[in-house]
Amino acid sequence: MSVLDLARAEIRALVPYSSARMEAAGGQVLLNANESAWAPYGDQGLGCHRYPDPQPAALIQALSALYGVAAAQVLVGRGSDEAIDLLVRAFCRAGEDAVLVQPPTFGMYAVCARVQGAGLVEVPLAGDFTLDVDAVLAALTPAVKLVFVCSPNNPAGQPVPAMAIRRLARALAGRALLVVDEAYVEFSDAGSVAGLIDHHENLAVLRTLSKAWALAGARVGCLLAQADVIALLRRIMPPYPLPSPCVAAALAALSAPGQAAARERIAAVCAERERMGATLRRLPGVRDVLPSQANFLAVRFDDAGAAYRRLFEAGIVVRDLRRYPGLGDALRITLGTPAENDRVLATLGARP
Repeated sequence: MSVLDLARAEIRALVPYSSARMEAAGGQVLLNANESAWAPYGDQGLGCHRYPDPQPAALIQALSALYGVAAAQVLVGRGSDEAIDLLVRAFCRAGEDAVLVQPPTFGMYAVCARVQGAGLVEVPLAGDFTLDVDAVLAALTPAVKLVFVCSPNNPAGQPVPAMAIRRLARALAGRALLVVDEAYVEFSDAGSVAGLIDHHENLAVLRTLSKAWALAGARVGCLLAQADVIALLRRIMPPYPLPSPCVAAALAALSAPGQAAARERIAAVCAERERMGATLRRLPGVRDVLPSQANFLAVRFDDAGAAYRRLFEAGIVVRDLRRYPGLGDALRITLGTPAENDRVLATLGARP
């Protein structure tokens, strides 16, 4: 059984939109796409009067090398959010199929499922916010076509061991596509599971340049999966997902100097994570700081609402987690610069 057999039959049979850029790439006089012949004011060589490549070759090659997969196994789009939406639309029939998630987790999996009219199966994380593989498998129904796993988890921060991913992928073969969201994996000791894609055709991995690569404003992310899955999603993807300036920003970040700078920032974030965690645990009113392998800390307070207000009044905005299951006393604090982190600590009562 091919993993494509899990996808919607009408999507597999769909004749995709063929854009002018797809039909006739190259050439010197481009008169086939109804573009302006003149670059806009201030273009600075970006060529924004021309439609960008649907899947820019240079960016695909850079990401392929970075993540250790074949170029045909990479789909780039507007953050990882677009890939989540494409997966749900391609694999889930409204009113019939379902998505399985493990709350507390990233909310876009559920949002995309509900927009598509797909069902939502929720299997809570264990009490220590680790993935319960047995519980996931016990909750699986024939309707479930996608299983999303966030590693490290957002908002708790715990990674999922590769052994658990392998076990899930094997158990879900022929039944569901396993999608591992690695938005924060650069900050984790666990490492990526992208290397398992060639061994499990029902495994896909989400990556983003928004976090460790400091490109949240450029909205560049990708899906790593079997080439057949990538080709299927391209059928339903808008023809020009990434603006030319965003592609240029991504290529600059992925250059040798850009990668060196990213490594320095990642090391700084991890060092601040240790320092902040140790200091926060000693503060009055802090119950606990959850173990984290991401660029944030989930912190339990005696009175999370009061702590949130105190920070907000000091001009510091953190994420209120009290609506998430198991985190009714918690705030999520993204790790900032050392000076910003010191300001958080001082506001919460740390002595200089």
